[in-house]
Parts: sequence; C-alpha cells; structure tokens
Amino acid sequence: MPIDFALSPSEEATRTAAATFARTVLLPSRATYLRESSHPARFQATRPTYAIATAAGLIKGQIAPRLGGAASSLTEAAIMVEECYAVEPSAALTIFATGLGLTPLNIAGDPARHAEFLAPFLNPKEGDAPLASLVFSEPGGVANALEKGGAGFRTTARYEKESDEWIVNGDKMWACNVAGWDFKGCDLACVVCRDVTDGEELREGETPSDRVMVILVTRADLERNGEGAFAVVRHVSMPGHTTVSGPHVRYTNVRVPAKNVLCPPGQGAQVVYGAFDASAVLVGAMSVGVMRAAFDAALAFGKRDDRGGAVPLLERQSFADLLIGIKMATEACRALTWKAAYALERGPGAYEARRELALAAKVYCSDAAVKAVMDAMSAVGITSYDLDQPFSELLNTATVLPIFDGGNVGIRRRHMQELMLSPTYDAWAATYGPTTS
Repeated sequence: MPIDFALSPSEEATRTAAATFARTVLLPSRATYLRESSHPARFQATRPTYAIATAAGLIKGQIAPRLGGAASSLTEAAIMVEECYAVEPSAALTIFATGLGLTPLNIAGDPARHAEFLAPFLNPKEGDAPLASLVFSEPGGVANALEKGGAGFRTTARYEKESDEWIVNGDKMWACNVAGWDFKGCDLACVVCRDVTDGEELREGETPSDRVMVILVTRADLERNGEGAFAVVRHVSMPGHTTVSGPHVRYTNVRVPAKNVLCPPGQGAQVVYGAFDASAVLVGAMSVGVMRAAFDAALAFGKRDDRGGAVPLLERQSFADLLIGIKMATEACRALTWKAAYALERGPGAYEARRELALAAKVYCSDAAVKAVMDAMSAVGITSYDLDQPFSELLNTATVLPIFDGGNVGIRRRHMQELMLSPTYDAWAATYGPTTS
C-alpha cells in the first residue's frame, strides 16, 4: 500500500464541494434556527437546509452504488464530515444521521427486495427531505444488551403466522431523526429489536445475540397502524447539537409485513455493529473538524489580542505551546481517521484487525477533541466563556463525541478489549498485513 496523504482528484473535489456547502448552506442556516427557542423547533427549522442537501445529492451519496446510490469511499465521507463539522456541526449531523440510518441497508440490503424502502432517498421529488434513522438505543441503555444473562433489548418483535406480520413493541431513545420532521415518524427506521416469537426466555444454547433482528418501519407502516402506534414520549434537549432530534419514542403494537425484516433473528447484531464500525470513523472526522475550528478560533484571537500587553498573545510561549499541542493533535487525529477509513474498506488484515482501527479513531479522536477545545479556552482565557465567542458551543459539541455513537467507556473500549482477548488477535495486521508464525 503506498503511503501517500495527497488527496486524489476525486477526494479534493469532495473536500472543495463539502467546504463550499458548509460555508454557503450550513452556516447560514444558523441564523434561521437560532430564532427558535425550543430544541424541537430548531430541528424543524433546518428542514429547508436538509432539502437543499437532498437536492444536491448528499443523501443519495450515502447509499451504496450497488443499491443505486452514489456513495464513494469511506475516506471521502470522512473528508466531507470534517469540512462540515469545522463550520456547522448541528445542522450537518441530521444529514449524516440519515446516512447512519441507511447503513444497515448498505450492508445487508438487496437491490430487488429493498428498492421500495430506498426509493424516497434515491429519487426524491423537488423539496423532499426524507429522513432515515438507525433506531438502536433505549431509555434504559443497551451497552450490556448482548451480555449473557442480561435482559437484552427491551424493544421486542413477535411474528404472527396468521397475518404474516411482525408486531413491534417498545421504547427507543437517542435515535437521530426517528420521529421525522412532524414527530409522527421518519420515512425509514431500521429498528433493532429482540425476537420473542417463541417466548421471552432464551432457549437452551441460545445467546442474546441469537434473538437480535432489524426490522424496517416506514412512515407508511406507522400511518397504516393508526393513532397511538407511534408516539413521542419526550423531546430531549441537549447542550450541544441543538438542532438534532433524538427523542424518547414508543412503538405500540406496530404491525409490519414479513418483507420488512432486513436482518432475521441472529443476524441483526453483526449488521448493526458493522454500521457502527463505519460511523466510528466518521466520529473521528467530526472530532477533527471540531479541533480544527477550535484551533482556528484561538489562533485568530492570539494574533489580534494582546490582553493589554506589548505584543500579541501568540508571541507568548505559554499561549503558543497550547496551540501547538492542539495543532499536532489535530494532524494526528486526521491521520488516524484517514487510515482507519482506508483500512476498513481495503485492508490489509482481516476485518477484525481493520475494525480495531475504526474503534481507535472514535475513541482517541473524540477524547482528543474535548481536550483540544479546553486547551483553546485555557489559552484564550475568560473571554472564551463569552457566548459571543465560538468556544462554549464548540465545547458543547465536543463533549458528546466520546459518549454518543457507542460510548467510549461503555461500548467502544470494551469492543477493543474483546478483540485483544481473542486467541487470534493480530495487533498490527491492519498496518503490515497478517503476521506469519
């Protein structure tokens, strides 16, 4: 594999287009959504921005070509995410969350069987803003849902042979876009649930993962089920990403046809974690974007402000040292993110070795982003605490990165530990290829 960090013509075009979109579409949306005082209203205020993104092909660009989409490499996706997060993370996340919602189809979807589910995203009409969601987390948490002896996912699905339907019940939370623009359900939800057709208790020899499945629930399914089948229990207001919607929702006896099963029992967990492996790389890119924004803001401040002294702050070694640390960490995180993106798709090494790099990018870069923003604030001083400065918002954005998309402590580091405990663990296979004994 050549070691070359120069962007290809396609990657450079992606970077330029993403930077332009962030500057001309995402950034102006702030003025609109900041007029709203409530979190739900801010989310709804970004619909026109999302519709522009849809028309520009950003949604189709997150669907695999084999399914009719225009997705390129994961590296290009990481480049695009960084550019957007360096400018306007909140409005951007709704767009990328739809990509996560479609990823299980990218992994397990069939062009013939699932064309109808992808149609709103592949062929949107003018002004459309279709939302997808990976509906995974639950109010009580799911970090230990596959643990032997645990309760497993509390959202259940039961097959009814007479009607050839699955019946979904349960509460979900934190799933971006799940409620749709009007809070009556998104266009497509990949609902992760537990099969209880043969009863709640596991049969002898079964593990919790043997029951995990993914069911596609469309807006049309919810409407067909009628009033009360889907409800928003509570909108969640957050200190950062204040235009993103991930409410506590409830499915009550939602009936869907058997054709809506994307992953039958026993296959759901692998596909879902595969989706989160890809998103782990993109959280690395989000982190780089935030770090970049913090560095740029602190650098500009250090050049123009002297705090009443004889020279600009940047000439003070203590100030410069903090910025140097941020800059080096940003470059290191970008390199890790790009390597993880490249390796996850192309190798070398077996999938588990490549997956470890994706997990590392999520954990290392998200932790580094929080420190980078704090260091930038330390350098700027009390002025950074002024809401007219960008730093407090950057901090609110950064603090969620280690705890969402699979928390670093509860999920991501544990997955890395599990890889290391494997008897076949090959520590450097994703860099040098499989080790020969």
